[in-house]
Amino acid sequence: MTGAVATKSIGIAEEAIPSPETLIERARAMIPVLRERARACTLAHNVPDETVSEMKAAGFFRVLQPKRWGGYEMHPNVFFEVQKALAEGCMSTGWIYGVLGCHPYELALFHDEAQREVWADNPDMLVSSTYQPVGKVEKAEGGFYLSGRWGFSSGSTHCGWVLLGAINFDTDGGPPDMRTFLLPRSDYQVIEGTWDTFGLQGTGSFDIVVDRVFVPDYRTHRAIDGFHCANPGQKENDGPLYRLPWAQVFMRSVSTAAFGGIRAATQAALDIMASRVSTNTGKAAKADPVLHAAIARAIAETSEMEMTHRATFDELMEYAERGEDIPMARRGMFAYQSASVVRRMADLADDMMKLMGGRAIYMSSAIIQPWLDLNAARAHVANDPANRTSDLIGTMQGEAPSFTFL
Repeated sequence: MTGAVATKSIGIAEEAIPSPETLIERARAMIPVLRERARACTLAHNVPDETVSEMKAAGFFRVLQPKRWGGYEMHPNVFFEVQKALAEGCMSTGWIYGVLGCHPYELALFHDEAQREVWADNPDMLVSSTYQPVGKVEKAEGGFYLSGRWGFSSGSTHCGWVLLGAINFDTDGGPPDMRTFLLPRSDYQVIEGTWDTFGLQGTGSFDIVVDRVFVPDYRTHRAIDGFHCANPGQKENDGPLYRLPWAQVFMRSVSTAAFGGIRAATQAALDIMASRVSTNTGKAAKADPVLHAAIARAIAETSEMEMTHRATFDELMEYAERGEDIPMARRGMFAYQSASVVRRMADLADDMMKLMGGRAIYMSSAIIQPWLDLNAARAHVANDPANRTSDLIGTMQGEAPSFTFL
């Protein structure tokens, strides 16, 4: 379908939009069933279709979608609270929700014609991604030819479109042009069986292959536009939500599942502690002050990171609602904080795990999967604080950031 075919957007009445509290309650209500499915999800290397269908029916994927396309256009903190709850039941499920659920936000920044192609016939359409800039780009009249193989496309089997990163070097002497290319399912292959990891096994982050297909210019999103908050889609989607820097939304989408993971790990540690007796000392774990200290740190530091997370998006939305630019020093700080939380939570889980004894190392142990998932989540490039230190310090000193994903 082209933009010429679809001439109307799909609105939604205000009274049909569930409240933030309802959405969060629906997510928390799914925790028990997600726990029951977690082992099967891990073994299948993919989130079950029924889980994705239930998330759609609950309205979770519409939280950041524009109202004109049937979405709820809510405060980002609603989206992240839903993600944390889902990840508490199964971190792989929470991970793909974060990734697939934030893509309606980026799609809202594309040209309106691209939005119409994806949503006009199906406002529940899901879009996966892999932003690795590994594609080969050939400039052509009206767009580009794109080829390549990308890894790490989480939730890709559940989606009808994909967002792919690549760099256009043919810029008439200008700097390289980092873009995201939007392709329909008919233009790419999902290579199943390419995701075999020690953690986050259920995310189905399979490879994507593209064999030289044409992508019209309107189905691309320039990184520089996302950085400057000057995106073509803001003409139609002109609410405060879509004035945020795209990277600030995306980077938190791949770190926030860790909150659910550490919650699950902490509760598992408390449950194991309640009944465990050391075979070496004969003492009950519930009387172990070292274990108490590790669990207390996990609870307290997680709470601190959550408060920072919520305050971040409250502040970002306040700038957007006032129509003010967000200071680069604040953007640098927010990016660093997002990049650091997964490693901090993985360390907190490690501290509890090493005090749990032999019972904890069985795959049937409630702590083992969130511990593995948290350590796997550290590998995402957006979750490495070392990538953010220079921009944090530089922007505080008034320098320009080193790259546009901020």
